[in-house]
Amino acid sequence: MAHESVELPDLLLFVRTITAGSLSAAGRSLKISPAVASKRLSRLENHLGVRLIQRTSRRLNLTEEGAAYYERIAPLLAQLEDAGAAAAGEQAAMQGTLRITATNAFGRRWLGPLAAEFSRAHPQVSLYMHLTDEVVDLLSGGYDLAVRIGQPQDSSLIARRVANSRLVLVAAPSYLKKHGTPKRPEDLAQHRCIPLLRPGRDTANWHFRTVDGPLTLAIGGPLGSDSGELMQDWARRGEGIARKSIWDVTDDLIDGKLVTVLDHSIDEPADIHVVYPSRSFVPLRVRRFIAHLEARLAKAEAGVLAAGTRRRN
Repeated sequence: MAHESVELPDLLLFVRTITAGSLSAAGRSLKISPAVASKRLSRLENHLGVRLIQRTSRRLNLTEEGAAYYERIAPLLAQLEDAGAAAAGEQAAMQGTLRITATNAFGRRWLGPLAAEFSRAHPQVSLYMHLTDEVVDLLSGGYDLAVRIGQPQDSSLIARRVANSRLVLVAAPSYLKKHGTPKRPEDLAQHRCIPLLRPGRDTANWHFRTVDGPLTLAIGGPLGSDSGELMQDWARRGEGIARKSIWDVTDDLIDGKLVTVLDHSIDEPADIHVVYPSRSFVPLRVRRFIAHLEARLAKAEAGVLAAGTRRRN
C-alpha cells in the first residue's frame, strides 16, 4: 500500500509525536483523542509500509526508518507552516497550545508578564505555564520549551541563550550587621548559608574563583529548600546568605531588602537559556514566543545586571 498518498495530518502527528515525546502529548497539541492519534499513526505506517516508531507502555523509540523519515519530513513541514503564515497572515497561523516550564521566581517575576503580553497579541494561542525549581523532562511532559538558568546539561535539547545573567550571593543588611560580611569564599563556613537542595541531598556545591584558583564548597546549613522563592524569603528575613540569579533578586536589591556579598567571586555559568526538543520542526508559535522573550529581556538586561551595584551594605 506504499503507493497510496499520505495525508498531511498524519505527517504532522508523526512529527509532533517525536518533538512532544509521546503520542498522547502530540494528540493534545492537535486537539485529537489518544485513540484517533494512534489510528492516524498506524495509518501512516501502513501507507509507507514500514514501522516508524516502536511503541511500548513506557516510551516511544524511533526505528531506523522512522529517524530517516523524520529528518526529511520535519524541515518540509516547517517550510509549509512558514508558507502558510505568509499566505494567510501570521495571526491566522498562530494557533495551538504553547506549553512552557520555568523556575518559580523567574517565571513569576519575568516570564509571567511577558507570556500574558504574548497571549494578548496572539489570542488564538492557548498558553500553559508550569513553574517548578526542578528540571523537568520536556519530552515526557509534553512541553514545547523550558526557560532555564545556567548552562543546560541535556545535550539532546537545543539551547538558545536569550539573556545574560550571573549568580549572586545575597543577604539582608540586618543579617550582615549581626554576623559580619564574608570577605572571601572560605569565610562562608562561619555563616548561615541557605542552599537550594535537590531531593535526597543535604548540601549543594557552590563554585568560586579565588587568587589560588577554582574553589568548590559543599554548602549546607540549618535552612535549605528545593524552592528558590522560599530561600529568597528567608534571606530577606535575615536568616542567612542565599545564592540566586541576579534576575530573581533585582527588586530586592534596588529596594535595599537584600545586598550582595563576595561580588564577582562566583565561578558558574548563569545565563538564561531557552531549550526545546528539536531544531528541525519548531512550530511558529514557539519561534515567535522565543523572539518575544529575547526582545523583552534585552530591554531589561542592562538594568538587571547593574542592580547589584546600586545598593551596598
